Amino acid sequence: MQTEIPMYDVVQIGYGPVSEIMALALARQGRSVAVFERWRERFSLPRAVCIDHELYRVLSALGMGEDLPAVSHAGPMYRWFNAEWKELLAIDWESESISGGPEVNFIHQPTLEKMFEDVVAACPNVEVNLGWEAVAATQTADYVELTVRDFATDARRTVRAQYLIGADGANSLVRQAIGSTQEDRGFEADWLVIDVLPFDGVVLDIPPAAQYCNPLRPTTIVPAGVKDGRYFRRWEFMRLPGEQREDLELESRAWELLAPWVQPHQASIVRHKVYTFRSLLANTWRKGRMLIAGDAAHVMPPFMGQGMCAGLRDDWNLAWKLNLVLDGKASDALLDTYQPERRPHVSDVIDLSMYLGKVICIPDPAQAAERDAAFFSGQAAPPPPFPSLTAGILRHGADGRLQAPAGLLSPHGTVRRGTQQGRFDAMVGLGFVLVSTVDITLGAAQHQFLDALGTRRVVITADGAAPGSWADVDHKFLPYMAQHGITAMLVRPDFYLYGAVAQAEDTPDLVDDLAADLQRHGVHVI
Repeated sequence: MQTEIPMYDVVQIGYGPVSEIMALALARQGRSVAVFERWRERFSLPRAVCIDHELYRVLSALGMGEDLPAVSHAGPMYRWFNAEWKELLAIDWESESISGGPEVNFIHQPTLEKMFEDVVAACPNVEVNLGWEAVAATQTADYVELTVRDFATDARRTVRAQYLIGADGANSLVRQAIGSTQEDRGFEADWLVIDVLPFDGVVLDIPPAAQYCNPLRPTTIVPAGVKDGRYFRRWEFMRLPGEQREDLELESRAWELLAPWVQPHQASIVRHKVYTFRSLLANTWRKGRMLIAGDAAHVMPPFMGQGMCAGLRDDWNLAWKLNLVLDGKASDALLDTYQPERRPHVSDVIDLSMYLGKVICIPDPAQAAERDAAFFSGQAAPPPPFPSLTAGILRHGADGRLQAPAGLLSPHGTVRRGTQQGRFDAMVGLGFVLVSTVDITLGAAQHQFLDALGTRRVVITADGAAPGSWADVDHKFLPYMAQHGITAMLVRPDFYLYGAVAQAEDTPDLVDDLAADLQRHGVHVI
């Protein structure tokens, strides 16, 4: 019988990749974290197949930079074809990104998650409880209380924490506990997902990454990551009108659909399962001490490869804010910025994913012909651009408008100072960073504020010859700053720009604006 109710900084429900990275980010801050997951065994089958450059940078910042190359590989050009293999559109996933490296890296999710799991297991302040199902969550002004039960014995336990994060999937208990409804954006389609592992020495004659928009059978053909030097492949086949889900679940049917691409003597099927792709967005992401992240907050079609990425962005946005709150440097009002920053961003990503889904999910030949004609004539609307932050702790002008380039993702690359050379985050450190191309003169008040916030101050030059400056080895920072016409920029801990100025002498105003914005949102570092 439980005699004492343990208290943690944060309790998390669910132990998929979003929860793993949230636990790791909090552990690196020194937080006590308890995780409760219903299943005793980690889900061993792949779901996500890629991470973009932004999240590759995040994972590297969390200490996995040296291990990531072994469990990922660069993405190819992502091409969309009609039934005659004429290109409708292409998305460049292979070119150099703003974060360094390709725009997209493909991963084998179970291998990636094993890496996450091992890193979290090395954190003594994270307690992972597998086989425990969350059954009830309540909160007071001082703590949140969670009741869990042993899924095998039905034994019950109660734990308390300052905050509860529901990374507990599309059927989230925490989302229900905070009374959140969901906005259904109207996309729904059933697809058979098949992961294949080619036998040693087999080279398949298939597109590197493609959507085959054939109305007779819309088909996805993409990489599915690497494990122990062996490369997986994924096919996805849309369920056509009149087809039964249970028929598509048959392995014999999977091989029939794979027949044009791969034969049983060339590869083995790792898994095959029908999934329903939907577009759902929670309307409330936080109530008091309870928050949601990942699939609990948003679900999207997979055609942009952003489902897991969006959840990891939730983590990274929330982690730095919880750090200030749990350190006593901010009230929980700071957490009010979580939803206004993340929800519009992920809403735009859902729109982008739905745009692509509507291109391929056309089983009618006449409608497909109309689509083809629109693309080939140039009349089809292009894909929406990938979003930036548009609200929250960003620099706004006196008129209330966002001051560009606030909200954009900051650049990242290799820098050098003297004999030190490495990736910017590793060399400079994480947190708020003031980056400039010249020495900046600040007043005593600005120095005091930046020091209290733990802000790094970095001067970037072409060759690093100026005393104390860092050389822009990869030519990432100076071209970016020239493009946006800025001399100094304040970068948030999640790598997004708070704001920037064209003239060095305006930097004190930029710092003062950050101080005022943070204070307005409950931060009191001075």
